[in-house]
Amino acid sequence: MNETRIERDALGERTLPKNALYGIHSLRAAENFALDYKRSDKSLIYALATVKKAAAICRLKAGAKAFSGREGVFEAIIAACDRVLSGQADDAFIIDALQGGAGTSLNMNLNEAIANLALSELGLQRGDYAAISPIDDVNRGQSTNDAYSTALRIAAIDLLRELSDRCAALQEALQRKEIEFEEIAKLGRTELMDAVPVTLGGEFGAYAQAIARDRWRLYKAEERLRQVNIGGVAVGAPDPSDRAYRHLIIEELRELTGIGLAAAEYPMDVTQNNDVFVEVSGLLKALAVNLSKIAGDLRLMNSGPSGGFAEITLEPLQAGSSAMPRKINPVICEMTIQVSIKVMANDYAISVAASRGEFELNAFSPLIADCLLESLSLLCKTCAIFRQKCVETIKANRDRCAELLENSLAFCASYVAALGYDRVRAVIEANAADPAKVRRALDRALSANLKN
Repeated sequence: MNETRIERDALGERTLPKNALYGIHSLRAAENFALDYKRSDKSLIYALATVKKAAAICRLKAGAKAFSGREGVFEAIIAACDRVLSGQADDAFIIDALQGGAGTSLNMNLNEAIANLALSELGLQRGDYAAISPIDDVNRGQSTNDAYSTALRIAAIDLLRELSDRCAALQEALQRKEIEFEEIAKLGRTELMDAVPVTLGGEFGAYAQAIARDRWRLYKAEERLRQVNIGGVAVGAPDPSDRAYRHLIIEELRELTGIGLAAAEYPMDVTQNNDVFVEVSGLLKALAVNLSKIAGDLRLMNSGPSGGFAEITLEPLQAGSSAMPRKINPVICEMTIQVSIKVMANDYAISVAASRGEFELNAFSPLIADCLLESLSLLCKTCAIFRQKCVETIKANRDRCAELLENSLAFCASYVAALGYDRVRAVIEANAADPAKVRRALDRALSANLKN
């Protein structure tokens, strides 16, 4: 028989499993937002636990007493936060990522889970909130509106740093291919039509430049996220009597995260306005656009092997058809393009959600958090997979590149300066666009020009 416990709030009482780390507020939220979409992002949960830990350290250093008057409460809360950060309590976080209340439900889920873990640290029963209160002790001096916002910035910066590193590795891989393919001449194309000669290495160099810009933009984006409103409580108006705590918790968060966080000059702005996340998302969208374009180009250059360009060969990774033997699809390129589309869609959702905040708070910050952290996580993984399983393994088909170039009229553009556009066009038409005949005719025309 499963043992239970009773918890009470302003709406009444509920029965929970006796050993559940979550409490009544978390249970109500899980029932209210039963979307079966996905749980709140772990990076956000861990960042919020870090905020709770920093707050408890500040209270301990300030010599504050627990709400119950019991000794060792803040030490137990710090230990509980460490257990959350080590992944020992992941099952306790039961709230759907998309939730009403501007993140209050996730904040309460953290408060209750940390309180119950802290109770265990002291050998007390879970749910004994008279001894350690989720609100009066774990959430002391905080509001969802400053803790959640600060946590989202910390989580986003961590992922931005990782993504910047992944972009650097992808850029370097593209540059290595630029060097490897620098002497392979091929047909350039504009609007998918034959254009002028280029080199395969030159194309990869251009891809590397695009990713280099993304890398730099993402590196600089961290600056936008470093200003936090922790200590601003509900509407970004700090309690004047708790000014020391606000400065101390910023210092603790710097120490715990390794991020150069700073107290926002105007906390109310950071609390109510989410344009910084729109800006960062826009930079993620720019990276997604570049990844999609590069993956699309590689997919086309790999097309064939008989009926397409076949200028490069992508590493075969899996069977491409249940009906056609030996058919191999460019699956990593296709995955990359789909992730890029998802990131672009997330950017739209973030933009709309940020625009819907009213007055002192944006109620739709959970959607912003979910989309932003999802985009960051997807791009981190995609850049690594795209580099390892596509870019680094590409092989050039030198003979095919030469064949397509020789059978084209790409060389004709080099005669325009000497003979004029219309005369070159006339020679092409007079020789039925046969490359060999056109080249001979243009050489004769050029020779005649030189004699004259």
